Amino acid sequence: MIDRVEGGAAPSEIRGATWDEELAAWRLPAEQLSGLRDRLSAGHTALTDEIHTPRIAGPWALPPLRWYQEAAIRAWRGAGDRGVLALPTGSGKTLAAISAIERLGVATLVLVPTRVLLDQWARALSLCWPHPIGRLGDGEHRIAPITVATYASAISWAPRIGDRFGLVVIDEAHHVGAWCPAEVLEMLVAPARLGLTATPPGGTAAAALERHVGHVVYGLSVADLVGDSLADYDVVTVSVTLDPAERLEYRTQRSLFATAFAAFQREAPGSSWKQFVSLSQRTIKGRAALAAWRASRAVLAYPKGKRTAVNQILSRHPGERVLVFTGDNTSAYAIAREFLVMPVTCDIGRAERAAMIERFRAGDAPVLVSSHVLDEGFDVPDAEVAIVVGGTASERRHVQRIGRVLRPRPGKRARVYELAVQATVEVDQVSRRRRGLEPDLPSWPASPELANAEVSS
Repeated sequence: MIDRVEGGAAPSEIRGATWDEELAAWRLPAEQLSGLRDRLSAGHTALTDEIHTPRIAGPWALPPLRWYQEAAIRAWRGAGDRGVLALPTGSGKTLAAISAIERLGVATLVLVPTRVLLDQWARALSLCWPHPIGRLGDGEHRIAPITVATYASAISWAPRIGDRFGLVVIDEAHHVGAWCPAEVLEMLVAPARLGLTATPPGGTAAAALERHVGHVVYGLSVADLVGDSLADYDVVTVSVTLDPAERLEYRTQRSLFATAFAAFQREAPGSSWKQFVSLSQRTIKGRAALAAWRASRAVLAYPKGKRTAVNQILSRHPGERVLVFTGDNTSAYAIAREFLVMPVTCDIGRAERAAMIERFRAGDAPVLVSSHVLDEGFDVPDAEVAIVVGGTASERRHVQRIGRVLRPRPGKRARVYELAVQATVEVDQVSRRRRGLEPDLPSWPASPELANAEVSS
């Protein structure tokens, strides 16, 4: 909070300054404080403020960094302690960020999207730093010199604690401007900002990230690290067929939707999917078209052929740690019931979720199934197999899911199975989301009996 500015230009001439009638004072977003200090100092203008970021001391207990982690931190520091590290899932972005915290030595706020990541970051920090770690989210409200907060909690807490930290770390930084609202970062005075992501965004999302965090200062791809700091892996596409009743239902519902969507495109060429949904919700025919779209997706979510495929794959990997990814919670719960495995969804409380994940880590319950909760940041080096039962065409989400099983371990070779229903939109979705991986990604399995095998009920 600025008390006064002396000997310089009028506050109205400061870019971004606005007059607050209620407070009868000039205002700037908190994130601009550091820049304002620099500009006023360069203009020999005296400035009085009350923001003093506390320092934090060790002792720290950090393992040695890998070559690329060290290079990434040097690049970030060379960019003025601002910017984004774009490193593949499983490459140790968390450790690199903790090293940045240690080197900067200032109070730090870590922002994460999920409760799973809140637990994981707090645990990782506790292993490296002997003092209490603050937590905001999942029922806890404790502030400390190093605090981890979910995006949702940060929205309400930022106005109260935005002046307490000199560094903010944004995990899964591709969410800035969306799931992580830009307003949260505007309310933080922290001049040092470190974004972490495996999949940097493009377009307007990239602009928001660069404005509030910085540009990508260091990046590597999966192909750069496979065989070095990531496990080798194979991808198997399992082709699934629908039974006659499922096929009829899919074709009927897809035809109803496609007819309505084609008519919309003819009437409003160039319009977006969001515009189609918005317009359709206003009419009976439009709502029927959306219902048909959802019904066609429901057929593909977990048909009998996918049920058979999951059973076959699990039987080929007894005792191995397997992550099963679905496109919705209904399918996740169905798989959990049928195969007596543990579901991890947003509906499960913290204590039960933590117990499930710990049993998975220990190998007592080697299979977890989830729709979205485990897509980002889940750290289990022993996870060896991923089964993608359903999802979207999102390259980003696919890279993150595959990354869950790429964390290295001596002698490890990960397996990723993608289930796709023949002659449906899923075939194209598999091709599109593969673009998020490198062109030289091996598409053949180590176990040839499942390679492109047709699986039907």
